[in-house]
Amino acid sequence: MFSFQSTAKIIVASLVFSVSVIAQATEKGLFWKLESPTGIVSYLFGTMHTDDNRITNFSPSVIDALKSVDTFVMETKQDNNDPTVLMMRDATLREMLTEQELDQVRELADFHVMHLDAAMQMKPWLLAVVFDLPKPQTPFAQDNILMTTSEDLLKDVEGLESSKAHFGVMDDFSREEQLVMLRAVLKRTQEQKEADFERLIAAYLDGDSDKISALDEKITGGMLPKPIWAKMKTKLLDERNVVMADGSIKVANQKPVFIAVGASHLAGKTGLIEAFKKAGFKLSKVAK
Repeated sequence: MFSFQSTAKIIVASLVFSVSVIAQATEKGLFWKLESPTGIVSYLFGTMHTDDNRITNFSPSVIDALKSVDTFVMETKQDNNDPTVLMMRDATLREMLTEQELDQVRELADFHVMHLDAAMQMKPWLLAVVFDLPKPQTPFAQDNILMTTSEDLLKDVEGLESSKAHFGVMDDFSREEQLVMLRAVLKRTQEQKEADFERLIAAYLDGDSDKISALDEKITGGMLPKPIWAKMKTKLLDERNVVMADGSIKVANQKPVFIAVGASHLAGKTGLIEAFKKAGFKLSKVAK
């Protein structure tokens, strides 16, 4: 049965819709060896936040990299987040949506094994994230499997953001903006979600940065009004990239680490790859 904590783990590093969690990758690479200016060797891995076994069956090179480091670093700490950060305290969706939209919410809540009362109380952005997934998700997304594998290897686990900071960024979006996100997802058919997901999986497996970026803009950008899409990219990628880059560079200068973040955070002028280069790290692509 659905719980707020299980949902937090499923989407812990994915605040945008499921179709936009894997934006650009640099030089068609998602797995990088990092060498600090003092010779410390670490790794940077771009993830896709799904439990699809096509990307959760890791290659020996990924496991060997995990074995070689001291610490696994992921986007968000797996702390006991207060579930109220995911809930509306002063309203429910019953007061905001039409009867037709409420019927869709009921149907999708059942499909995703969610308690209806909980769904009605959730913040609209969170329902948009969950409902845009083409199938019910488990806590065993790629990020969490890497984390549990690291724990099995007796590695320390750290996060670049607290859960409060991670989820709190969506409070920069008004209730009305969040409802626009939810309504955009409610308009999508299951067939559309599945087809888009398959295209993104294929692009991720191929490491084709141009195709991934184009799909991201076409699918997610096409769903939303331009001002909301622009704000989303700024808040969820550019601004968070600065925080992630600062934290990642600091820890990689201190000890060997395996850094796993959504592939959307790797590329571009504010991405982690560019940040590591500017910080004097040597980067080399690793086959994943």
